[in-house]
Amino acid sequence: MPALIAPTTRLHRAWLDAHAEWGPGSHEDGFGLKPADEVRTAAGFAASVARLAAESEEVTYRWIVEGDRVLGGIALRHGLDGYVRQAGHIGFGIRPTARRRGLASWSLGQVLDQARNLGMNRLLLVCDPGNTASMKTIECLGGVFEDTRDTGGGPGRRYWIEPADPGL
Repeated sequence: MPALIAPTTRLHRAWLDAHAEWGPGSHEDGFGLKPADEVRTAAGFAASVARLAAESEEVTYRWIVEGDRVLGGIALRHGLDGYVRQAGHIGFGIRPTARRRGLASWSLGQVLDQARNLGMNRLLLVCDPGNTASMKTIECLGGVFEDTRDTGGGPGRRYWIEPADPGL
């Protein structure tokens, strides 16, 4: 059974396994990884995890795990600054060997609940125009397509989601 957990140094080796699976140069949405992060050493990884925790007022980072295996990551960005206007409120990624199991839909649904609980009532999600799996995930959870535009790193399909009230 999958779970969403806060980033932890306890899963350093498992996180590195997931990271390696994406391969060099790949973009791993949801992990909050920055180019300057040095994650191979215990000290560097601990610094990266500490940075994610320090950003918790602006971003909620969660890892998608099953047992001691890191399957992916998801991030909920709380504001609507310039970065969110480009990348969206939510970014998620599932490691290649864990795809096609419904993990992206499950984790996105969980994070939409968290967003609603934080009072966020309209969320922007952006994905690569060639990422059919992400498009379907977003649309299945209520994402309404707005347009495709330059996101600063290339074109992005923009969707808006209004988290549903579970009482409705």
